[in-house]
Amino acid sequence: MKASDKPNRPRPALPVFGRRVVTVLLPTVATIAFSASASGVTPPAPGVSTGAVSNVTSSSAVLHGAINAKGQPANYVFQYGTTSGYGAQTPLAPAGRGTATIQVSQAVGGLRANTTYHYRILATSARGATAGAGRTFTTPKIPLSLQIVGAPNPVLFSDPFSVQGTLSGTGAAGRVVALQFNPFPYLAGFKTLGNPEVTNSIGSFSFPVLSLLTNTQLRAVTTSAPFVSSPVLVEDVAVRVTFHARRVHRNRRGEFFRMYGTVAPAEVGALVGFQLLRPRAPSVTQGSAFVTSGTPTVSRFSTIVRIRHRGRYQALVQVADGSHVSAYSAPLRIR
Repeated sequence: MKASDKPNRPRPALPVFGRRVVTVLLPTVATIAFSASASGVTPPAPGVSTGAVSNVTSSSAVLHGAINAKGQPANYVFQYGTTSGYGAQTPLAPAGRGTATIQVSQAVGGLRANTTYHYRILATSARGATAGAGRTFTTPKIPLSLQIVGAPNPVLFSDPFSVQGTLSGTGAAGRVVALQFNPFPYLAGFKTLGNPEVTNSIGSFSFPVLSLLTNTQLRAVTTSAPFVSSPVLVEDVAVRVTFHARRVHRNRRGEFFRMYGTVAPAEVGALVGFQLLRPRAPSVTQGSAFVTSGTPTVSRFSTIVRIRHRGRYQALVQVADGSHVSAYSAPLRIR
């Protein structure tokens, strides 16, 4: 019999339990496929936006920005510098792991005045790093200011001294500065004294002054815009005192010395005290006198004082008229 002559026999039906297996396996395969698809989606890197700048001074500023951590733990810094290469950054700060955008800021210091700075925010997480757009800001100039001191102050009558000062701020180097004076009783107004000086590379300057006759108000001013003036300095002029002692008498009560000397300029009526100097103890006044007339420029004092203790003495001339200040003589030894 040929194969084609074989009778067609019906194929046996699949068992019922086979259909049940197929029915159970199909949903399982679908679930596995869905899970694989879900795990293949990589969470995104943080989102950032560079914000504005606030509280800008000549040396500091506050940088602002926004960050969205996209559900992953994230940190951020602000990069900044004088070029778009930045070169400096703030300390690493946490930004959380939320899905909402938050505002952040950090302060930066040590900046230079009158300088343009570039900055941006940079956020990082396990999924990568994201940099915000670069922005710039410019720190303001430091306003010019002047300060002066007298060296020494007070200065002895007719002695030379100097006025030393500093011009601070942006553009302080190479500026022309003038010294002005207004002598006691400070009613004449300020006038220029001597020649102008030019500030050096750090803004310093010095004016030599040959002498002053009375206490004098001094100030330094710039000669071109921006015009600034120093606070007024009162340079005190101390009277010049000479002091001598000569023994004139001696008896049971002690030794008597003539205390005498001069005061320049003339300060008629000023009180003179003769002080015994004691080591590691306050001085003790042993006598006094009043200044009397002498010449138009020099006044004199003289009196006899009983000396109970030999040692080092000095004369203190006390001036109270405002034109000069009190001063001591050089000490002398009475043996």
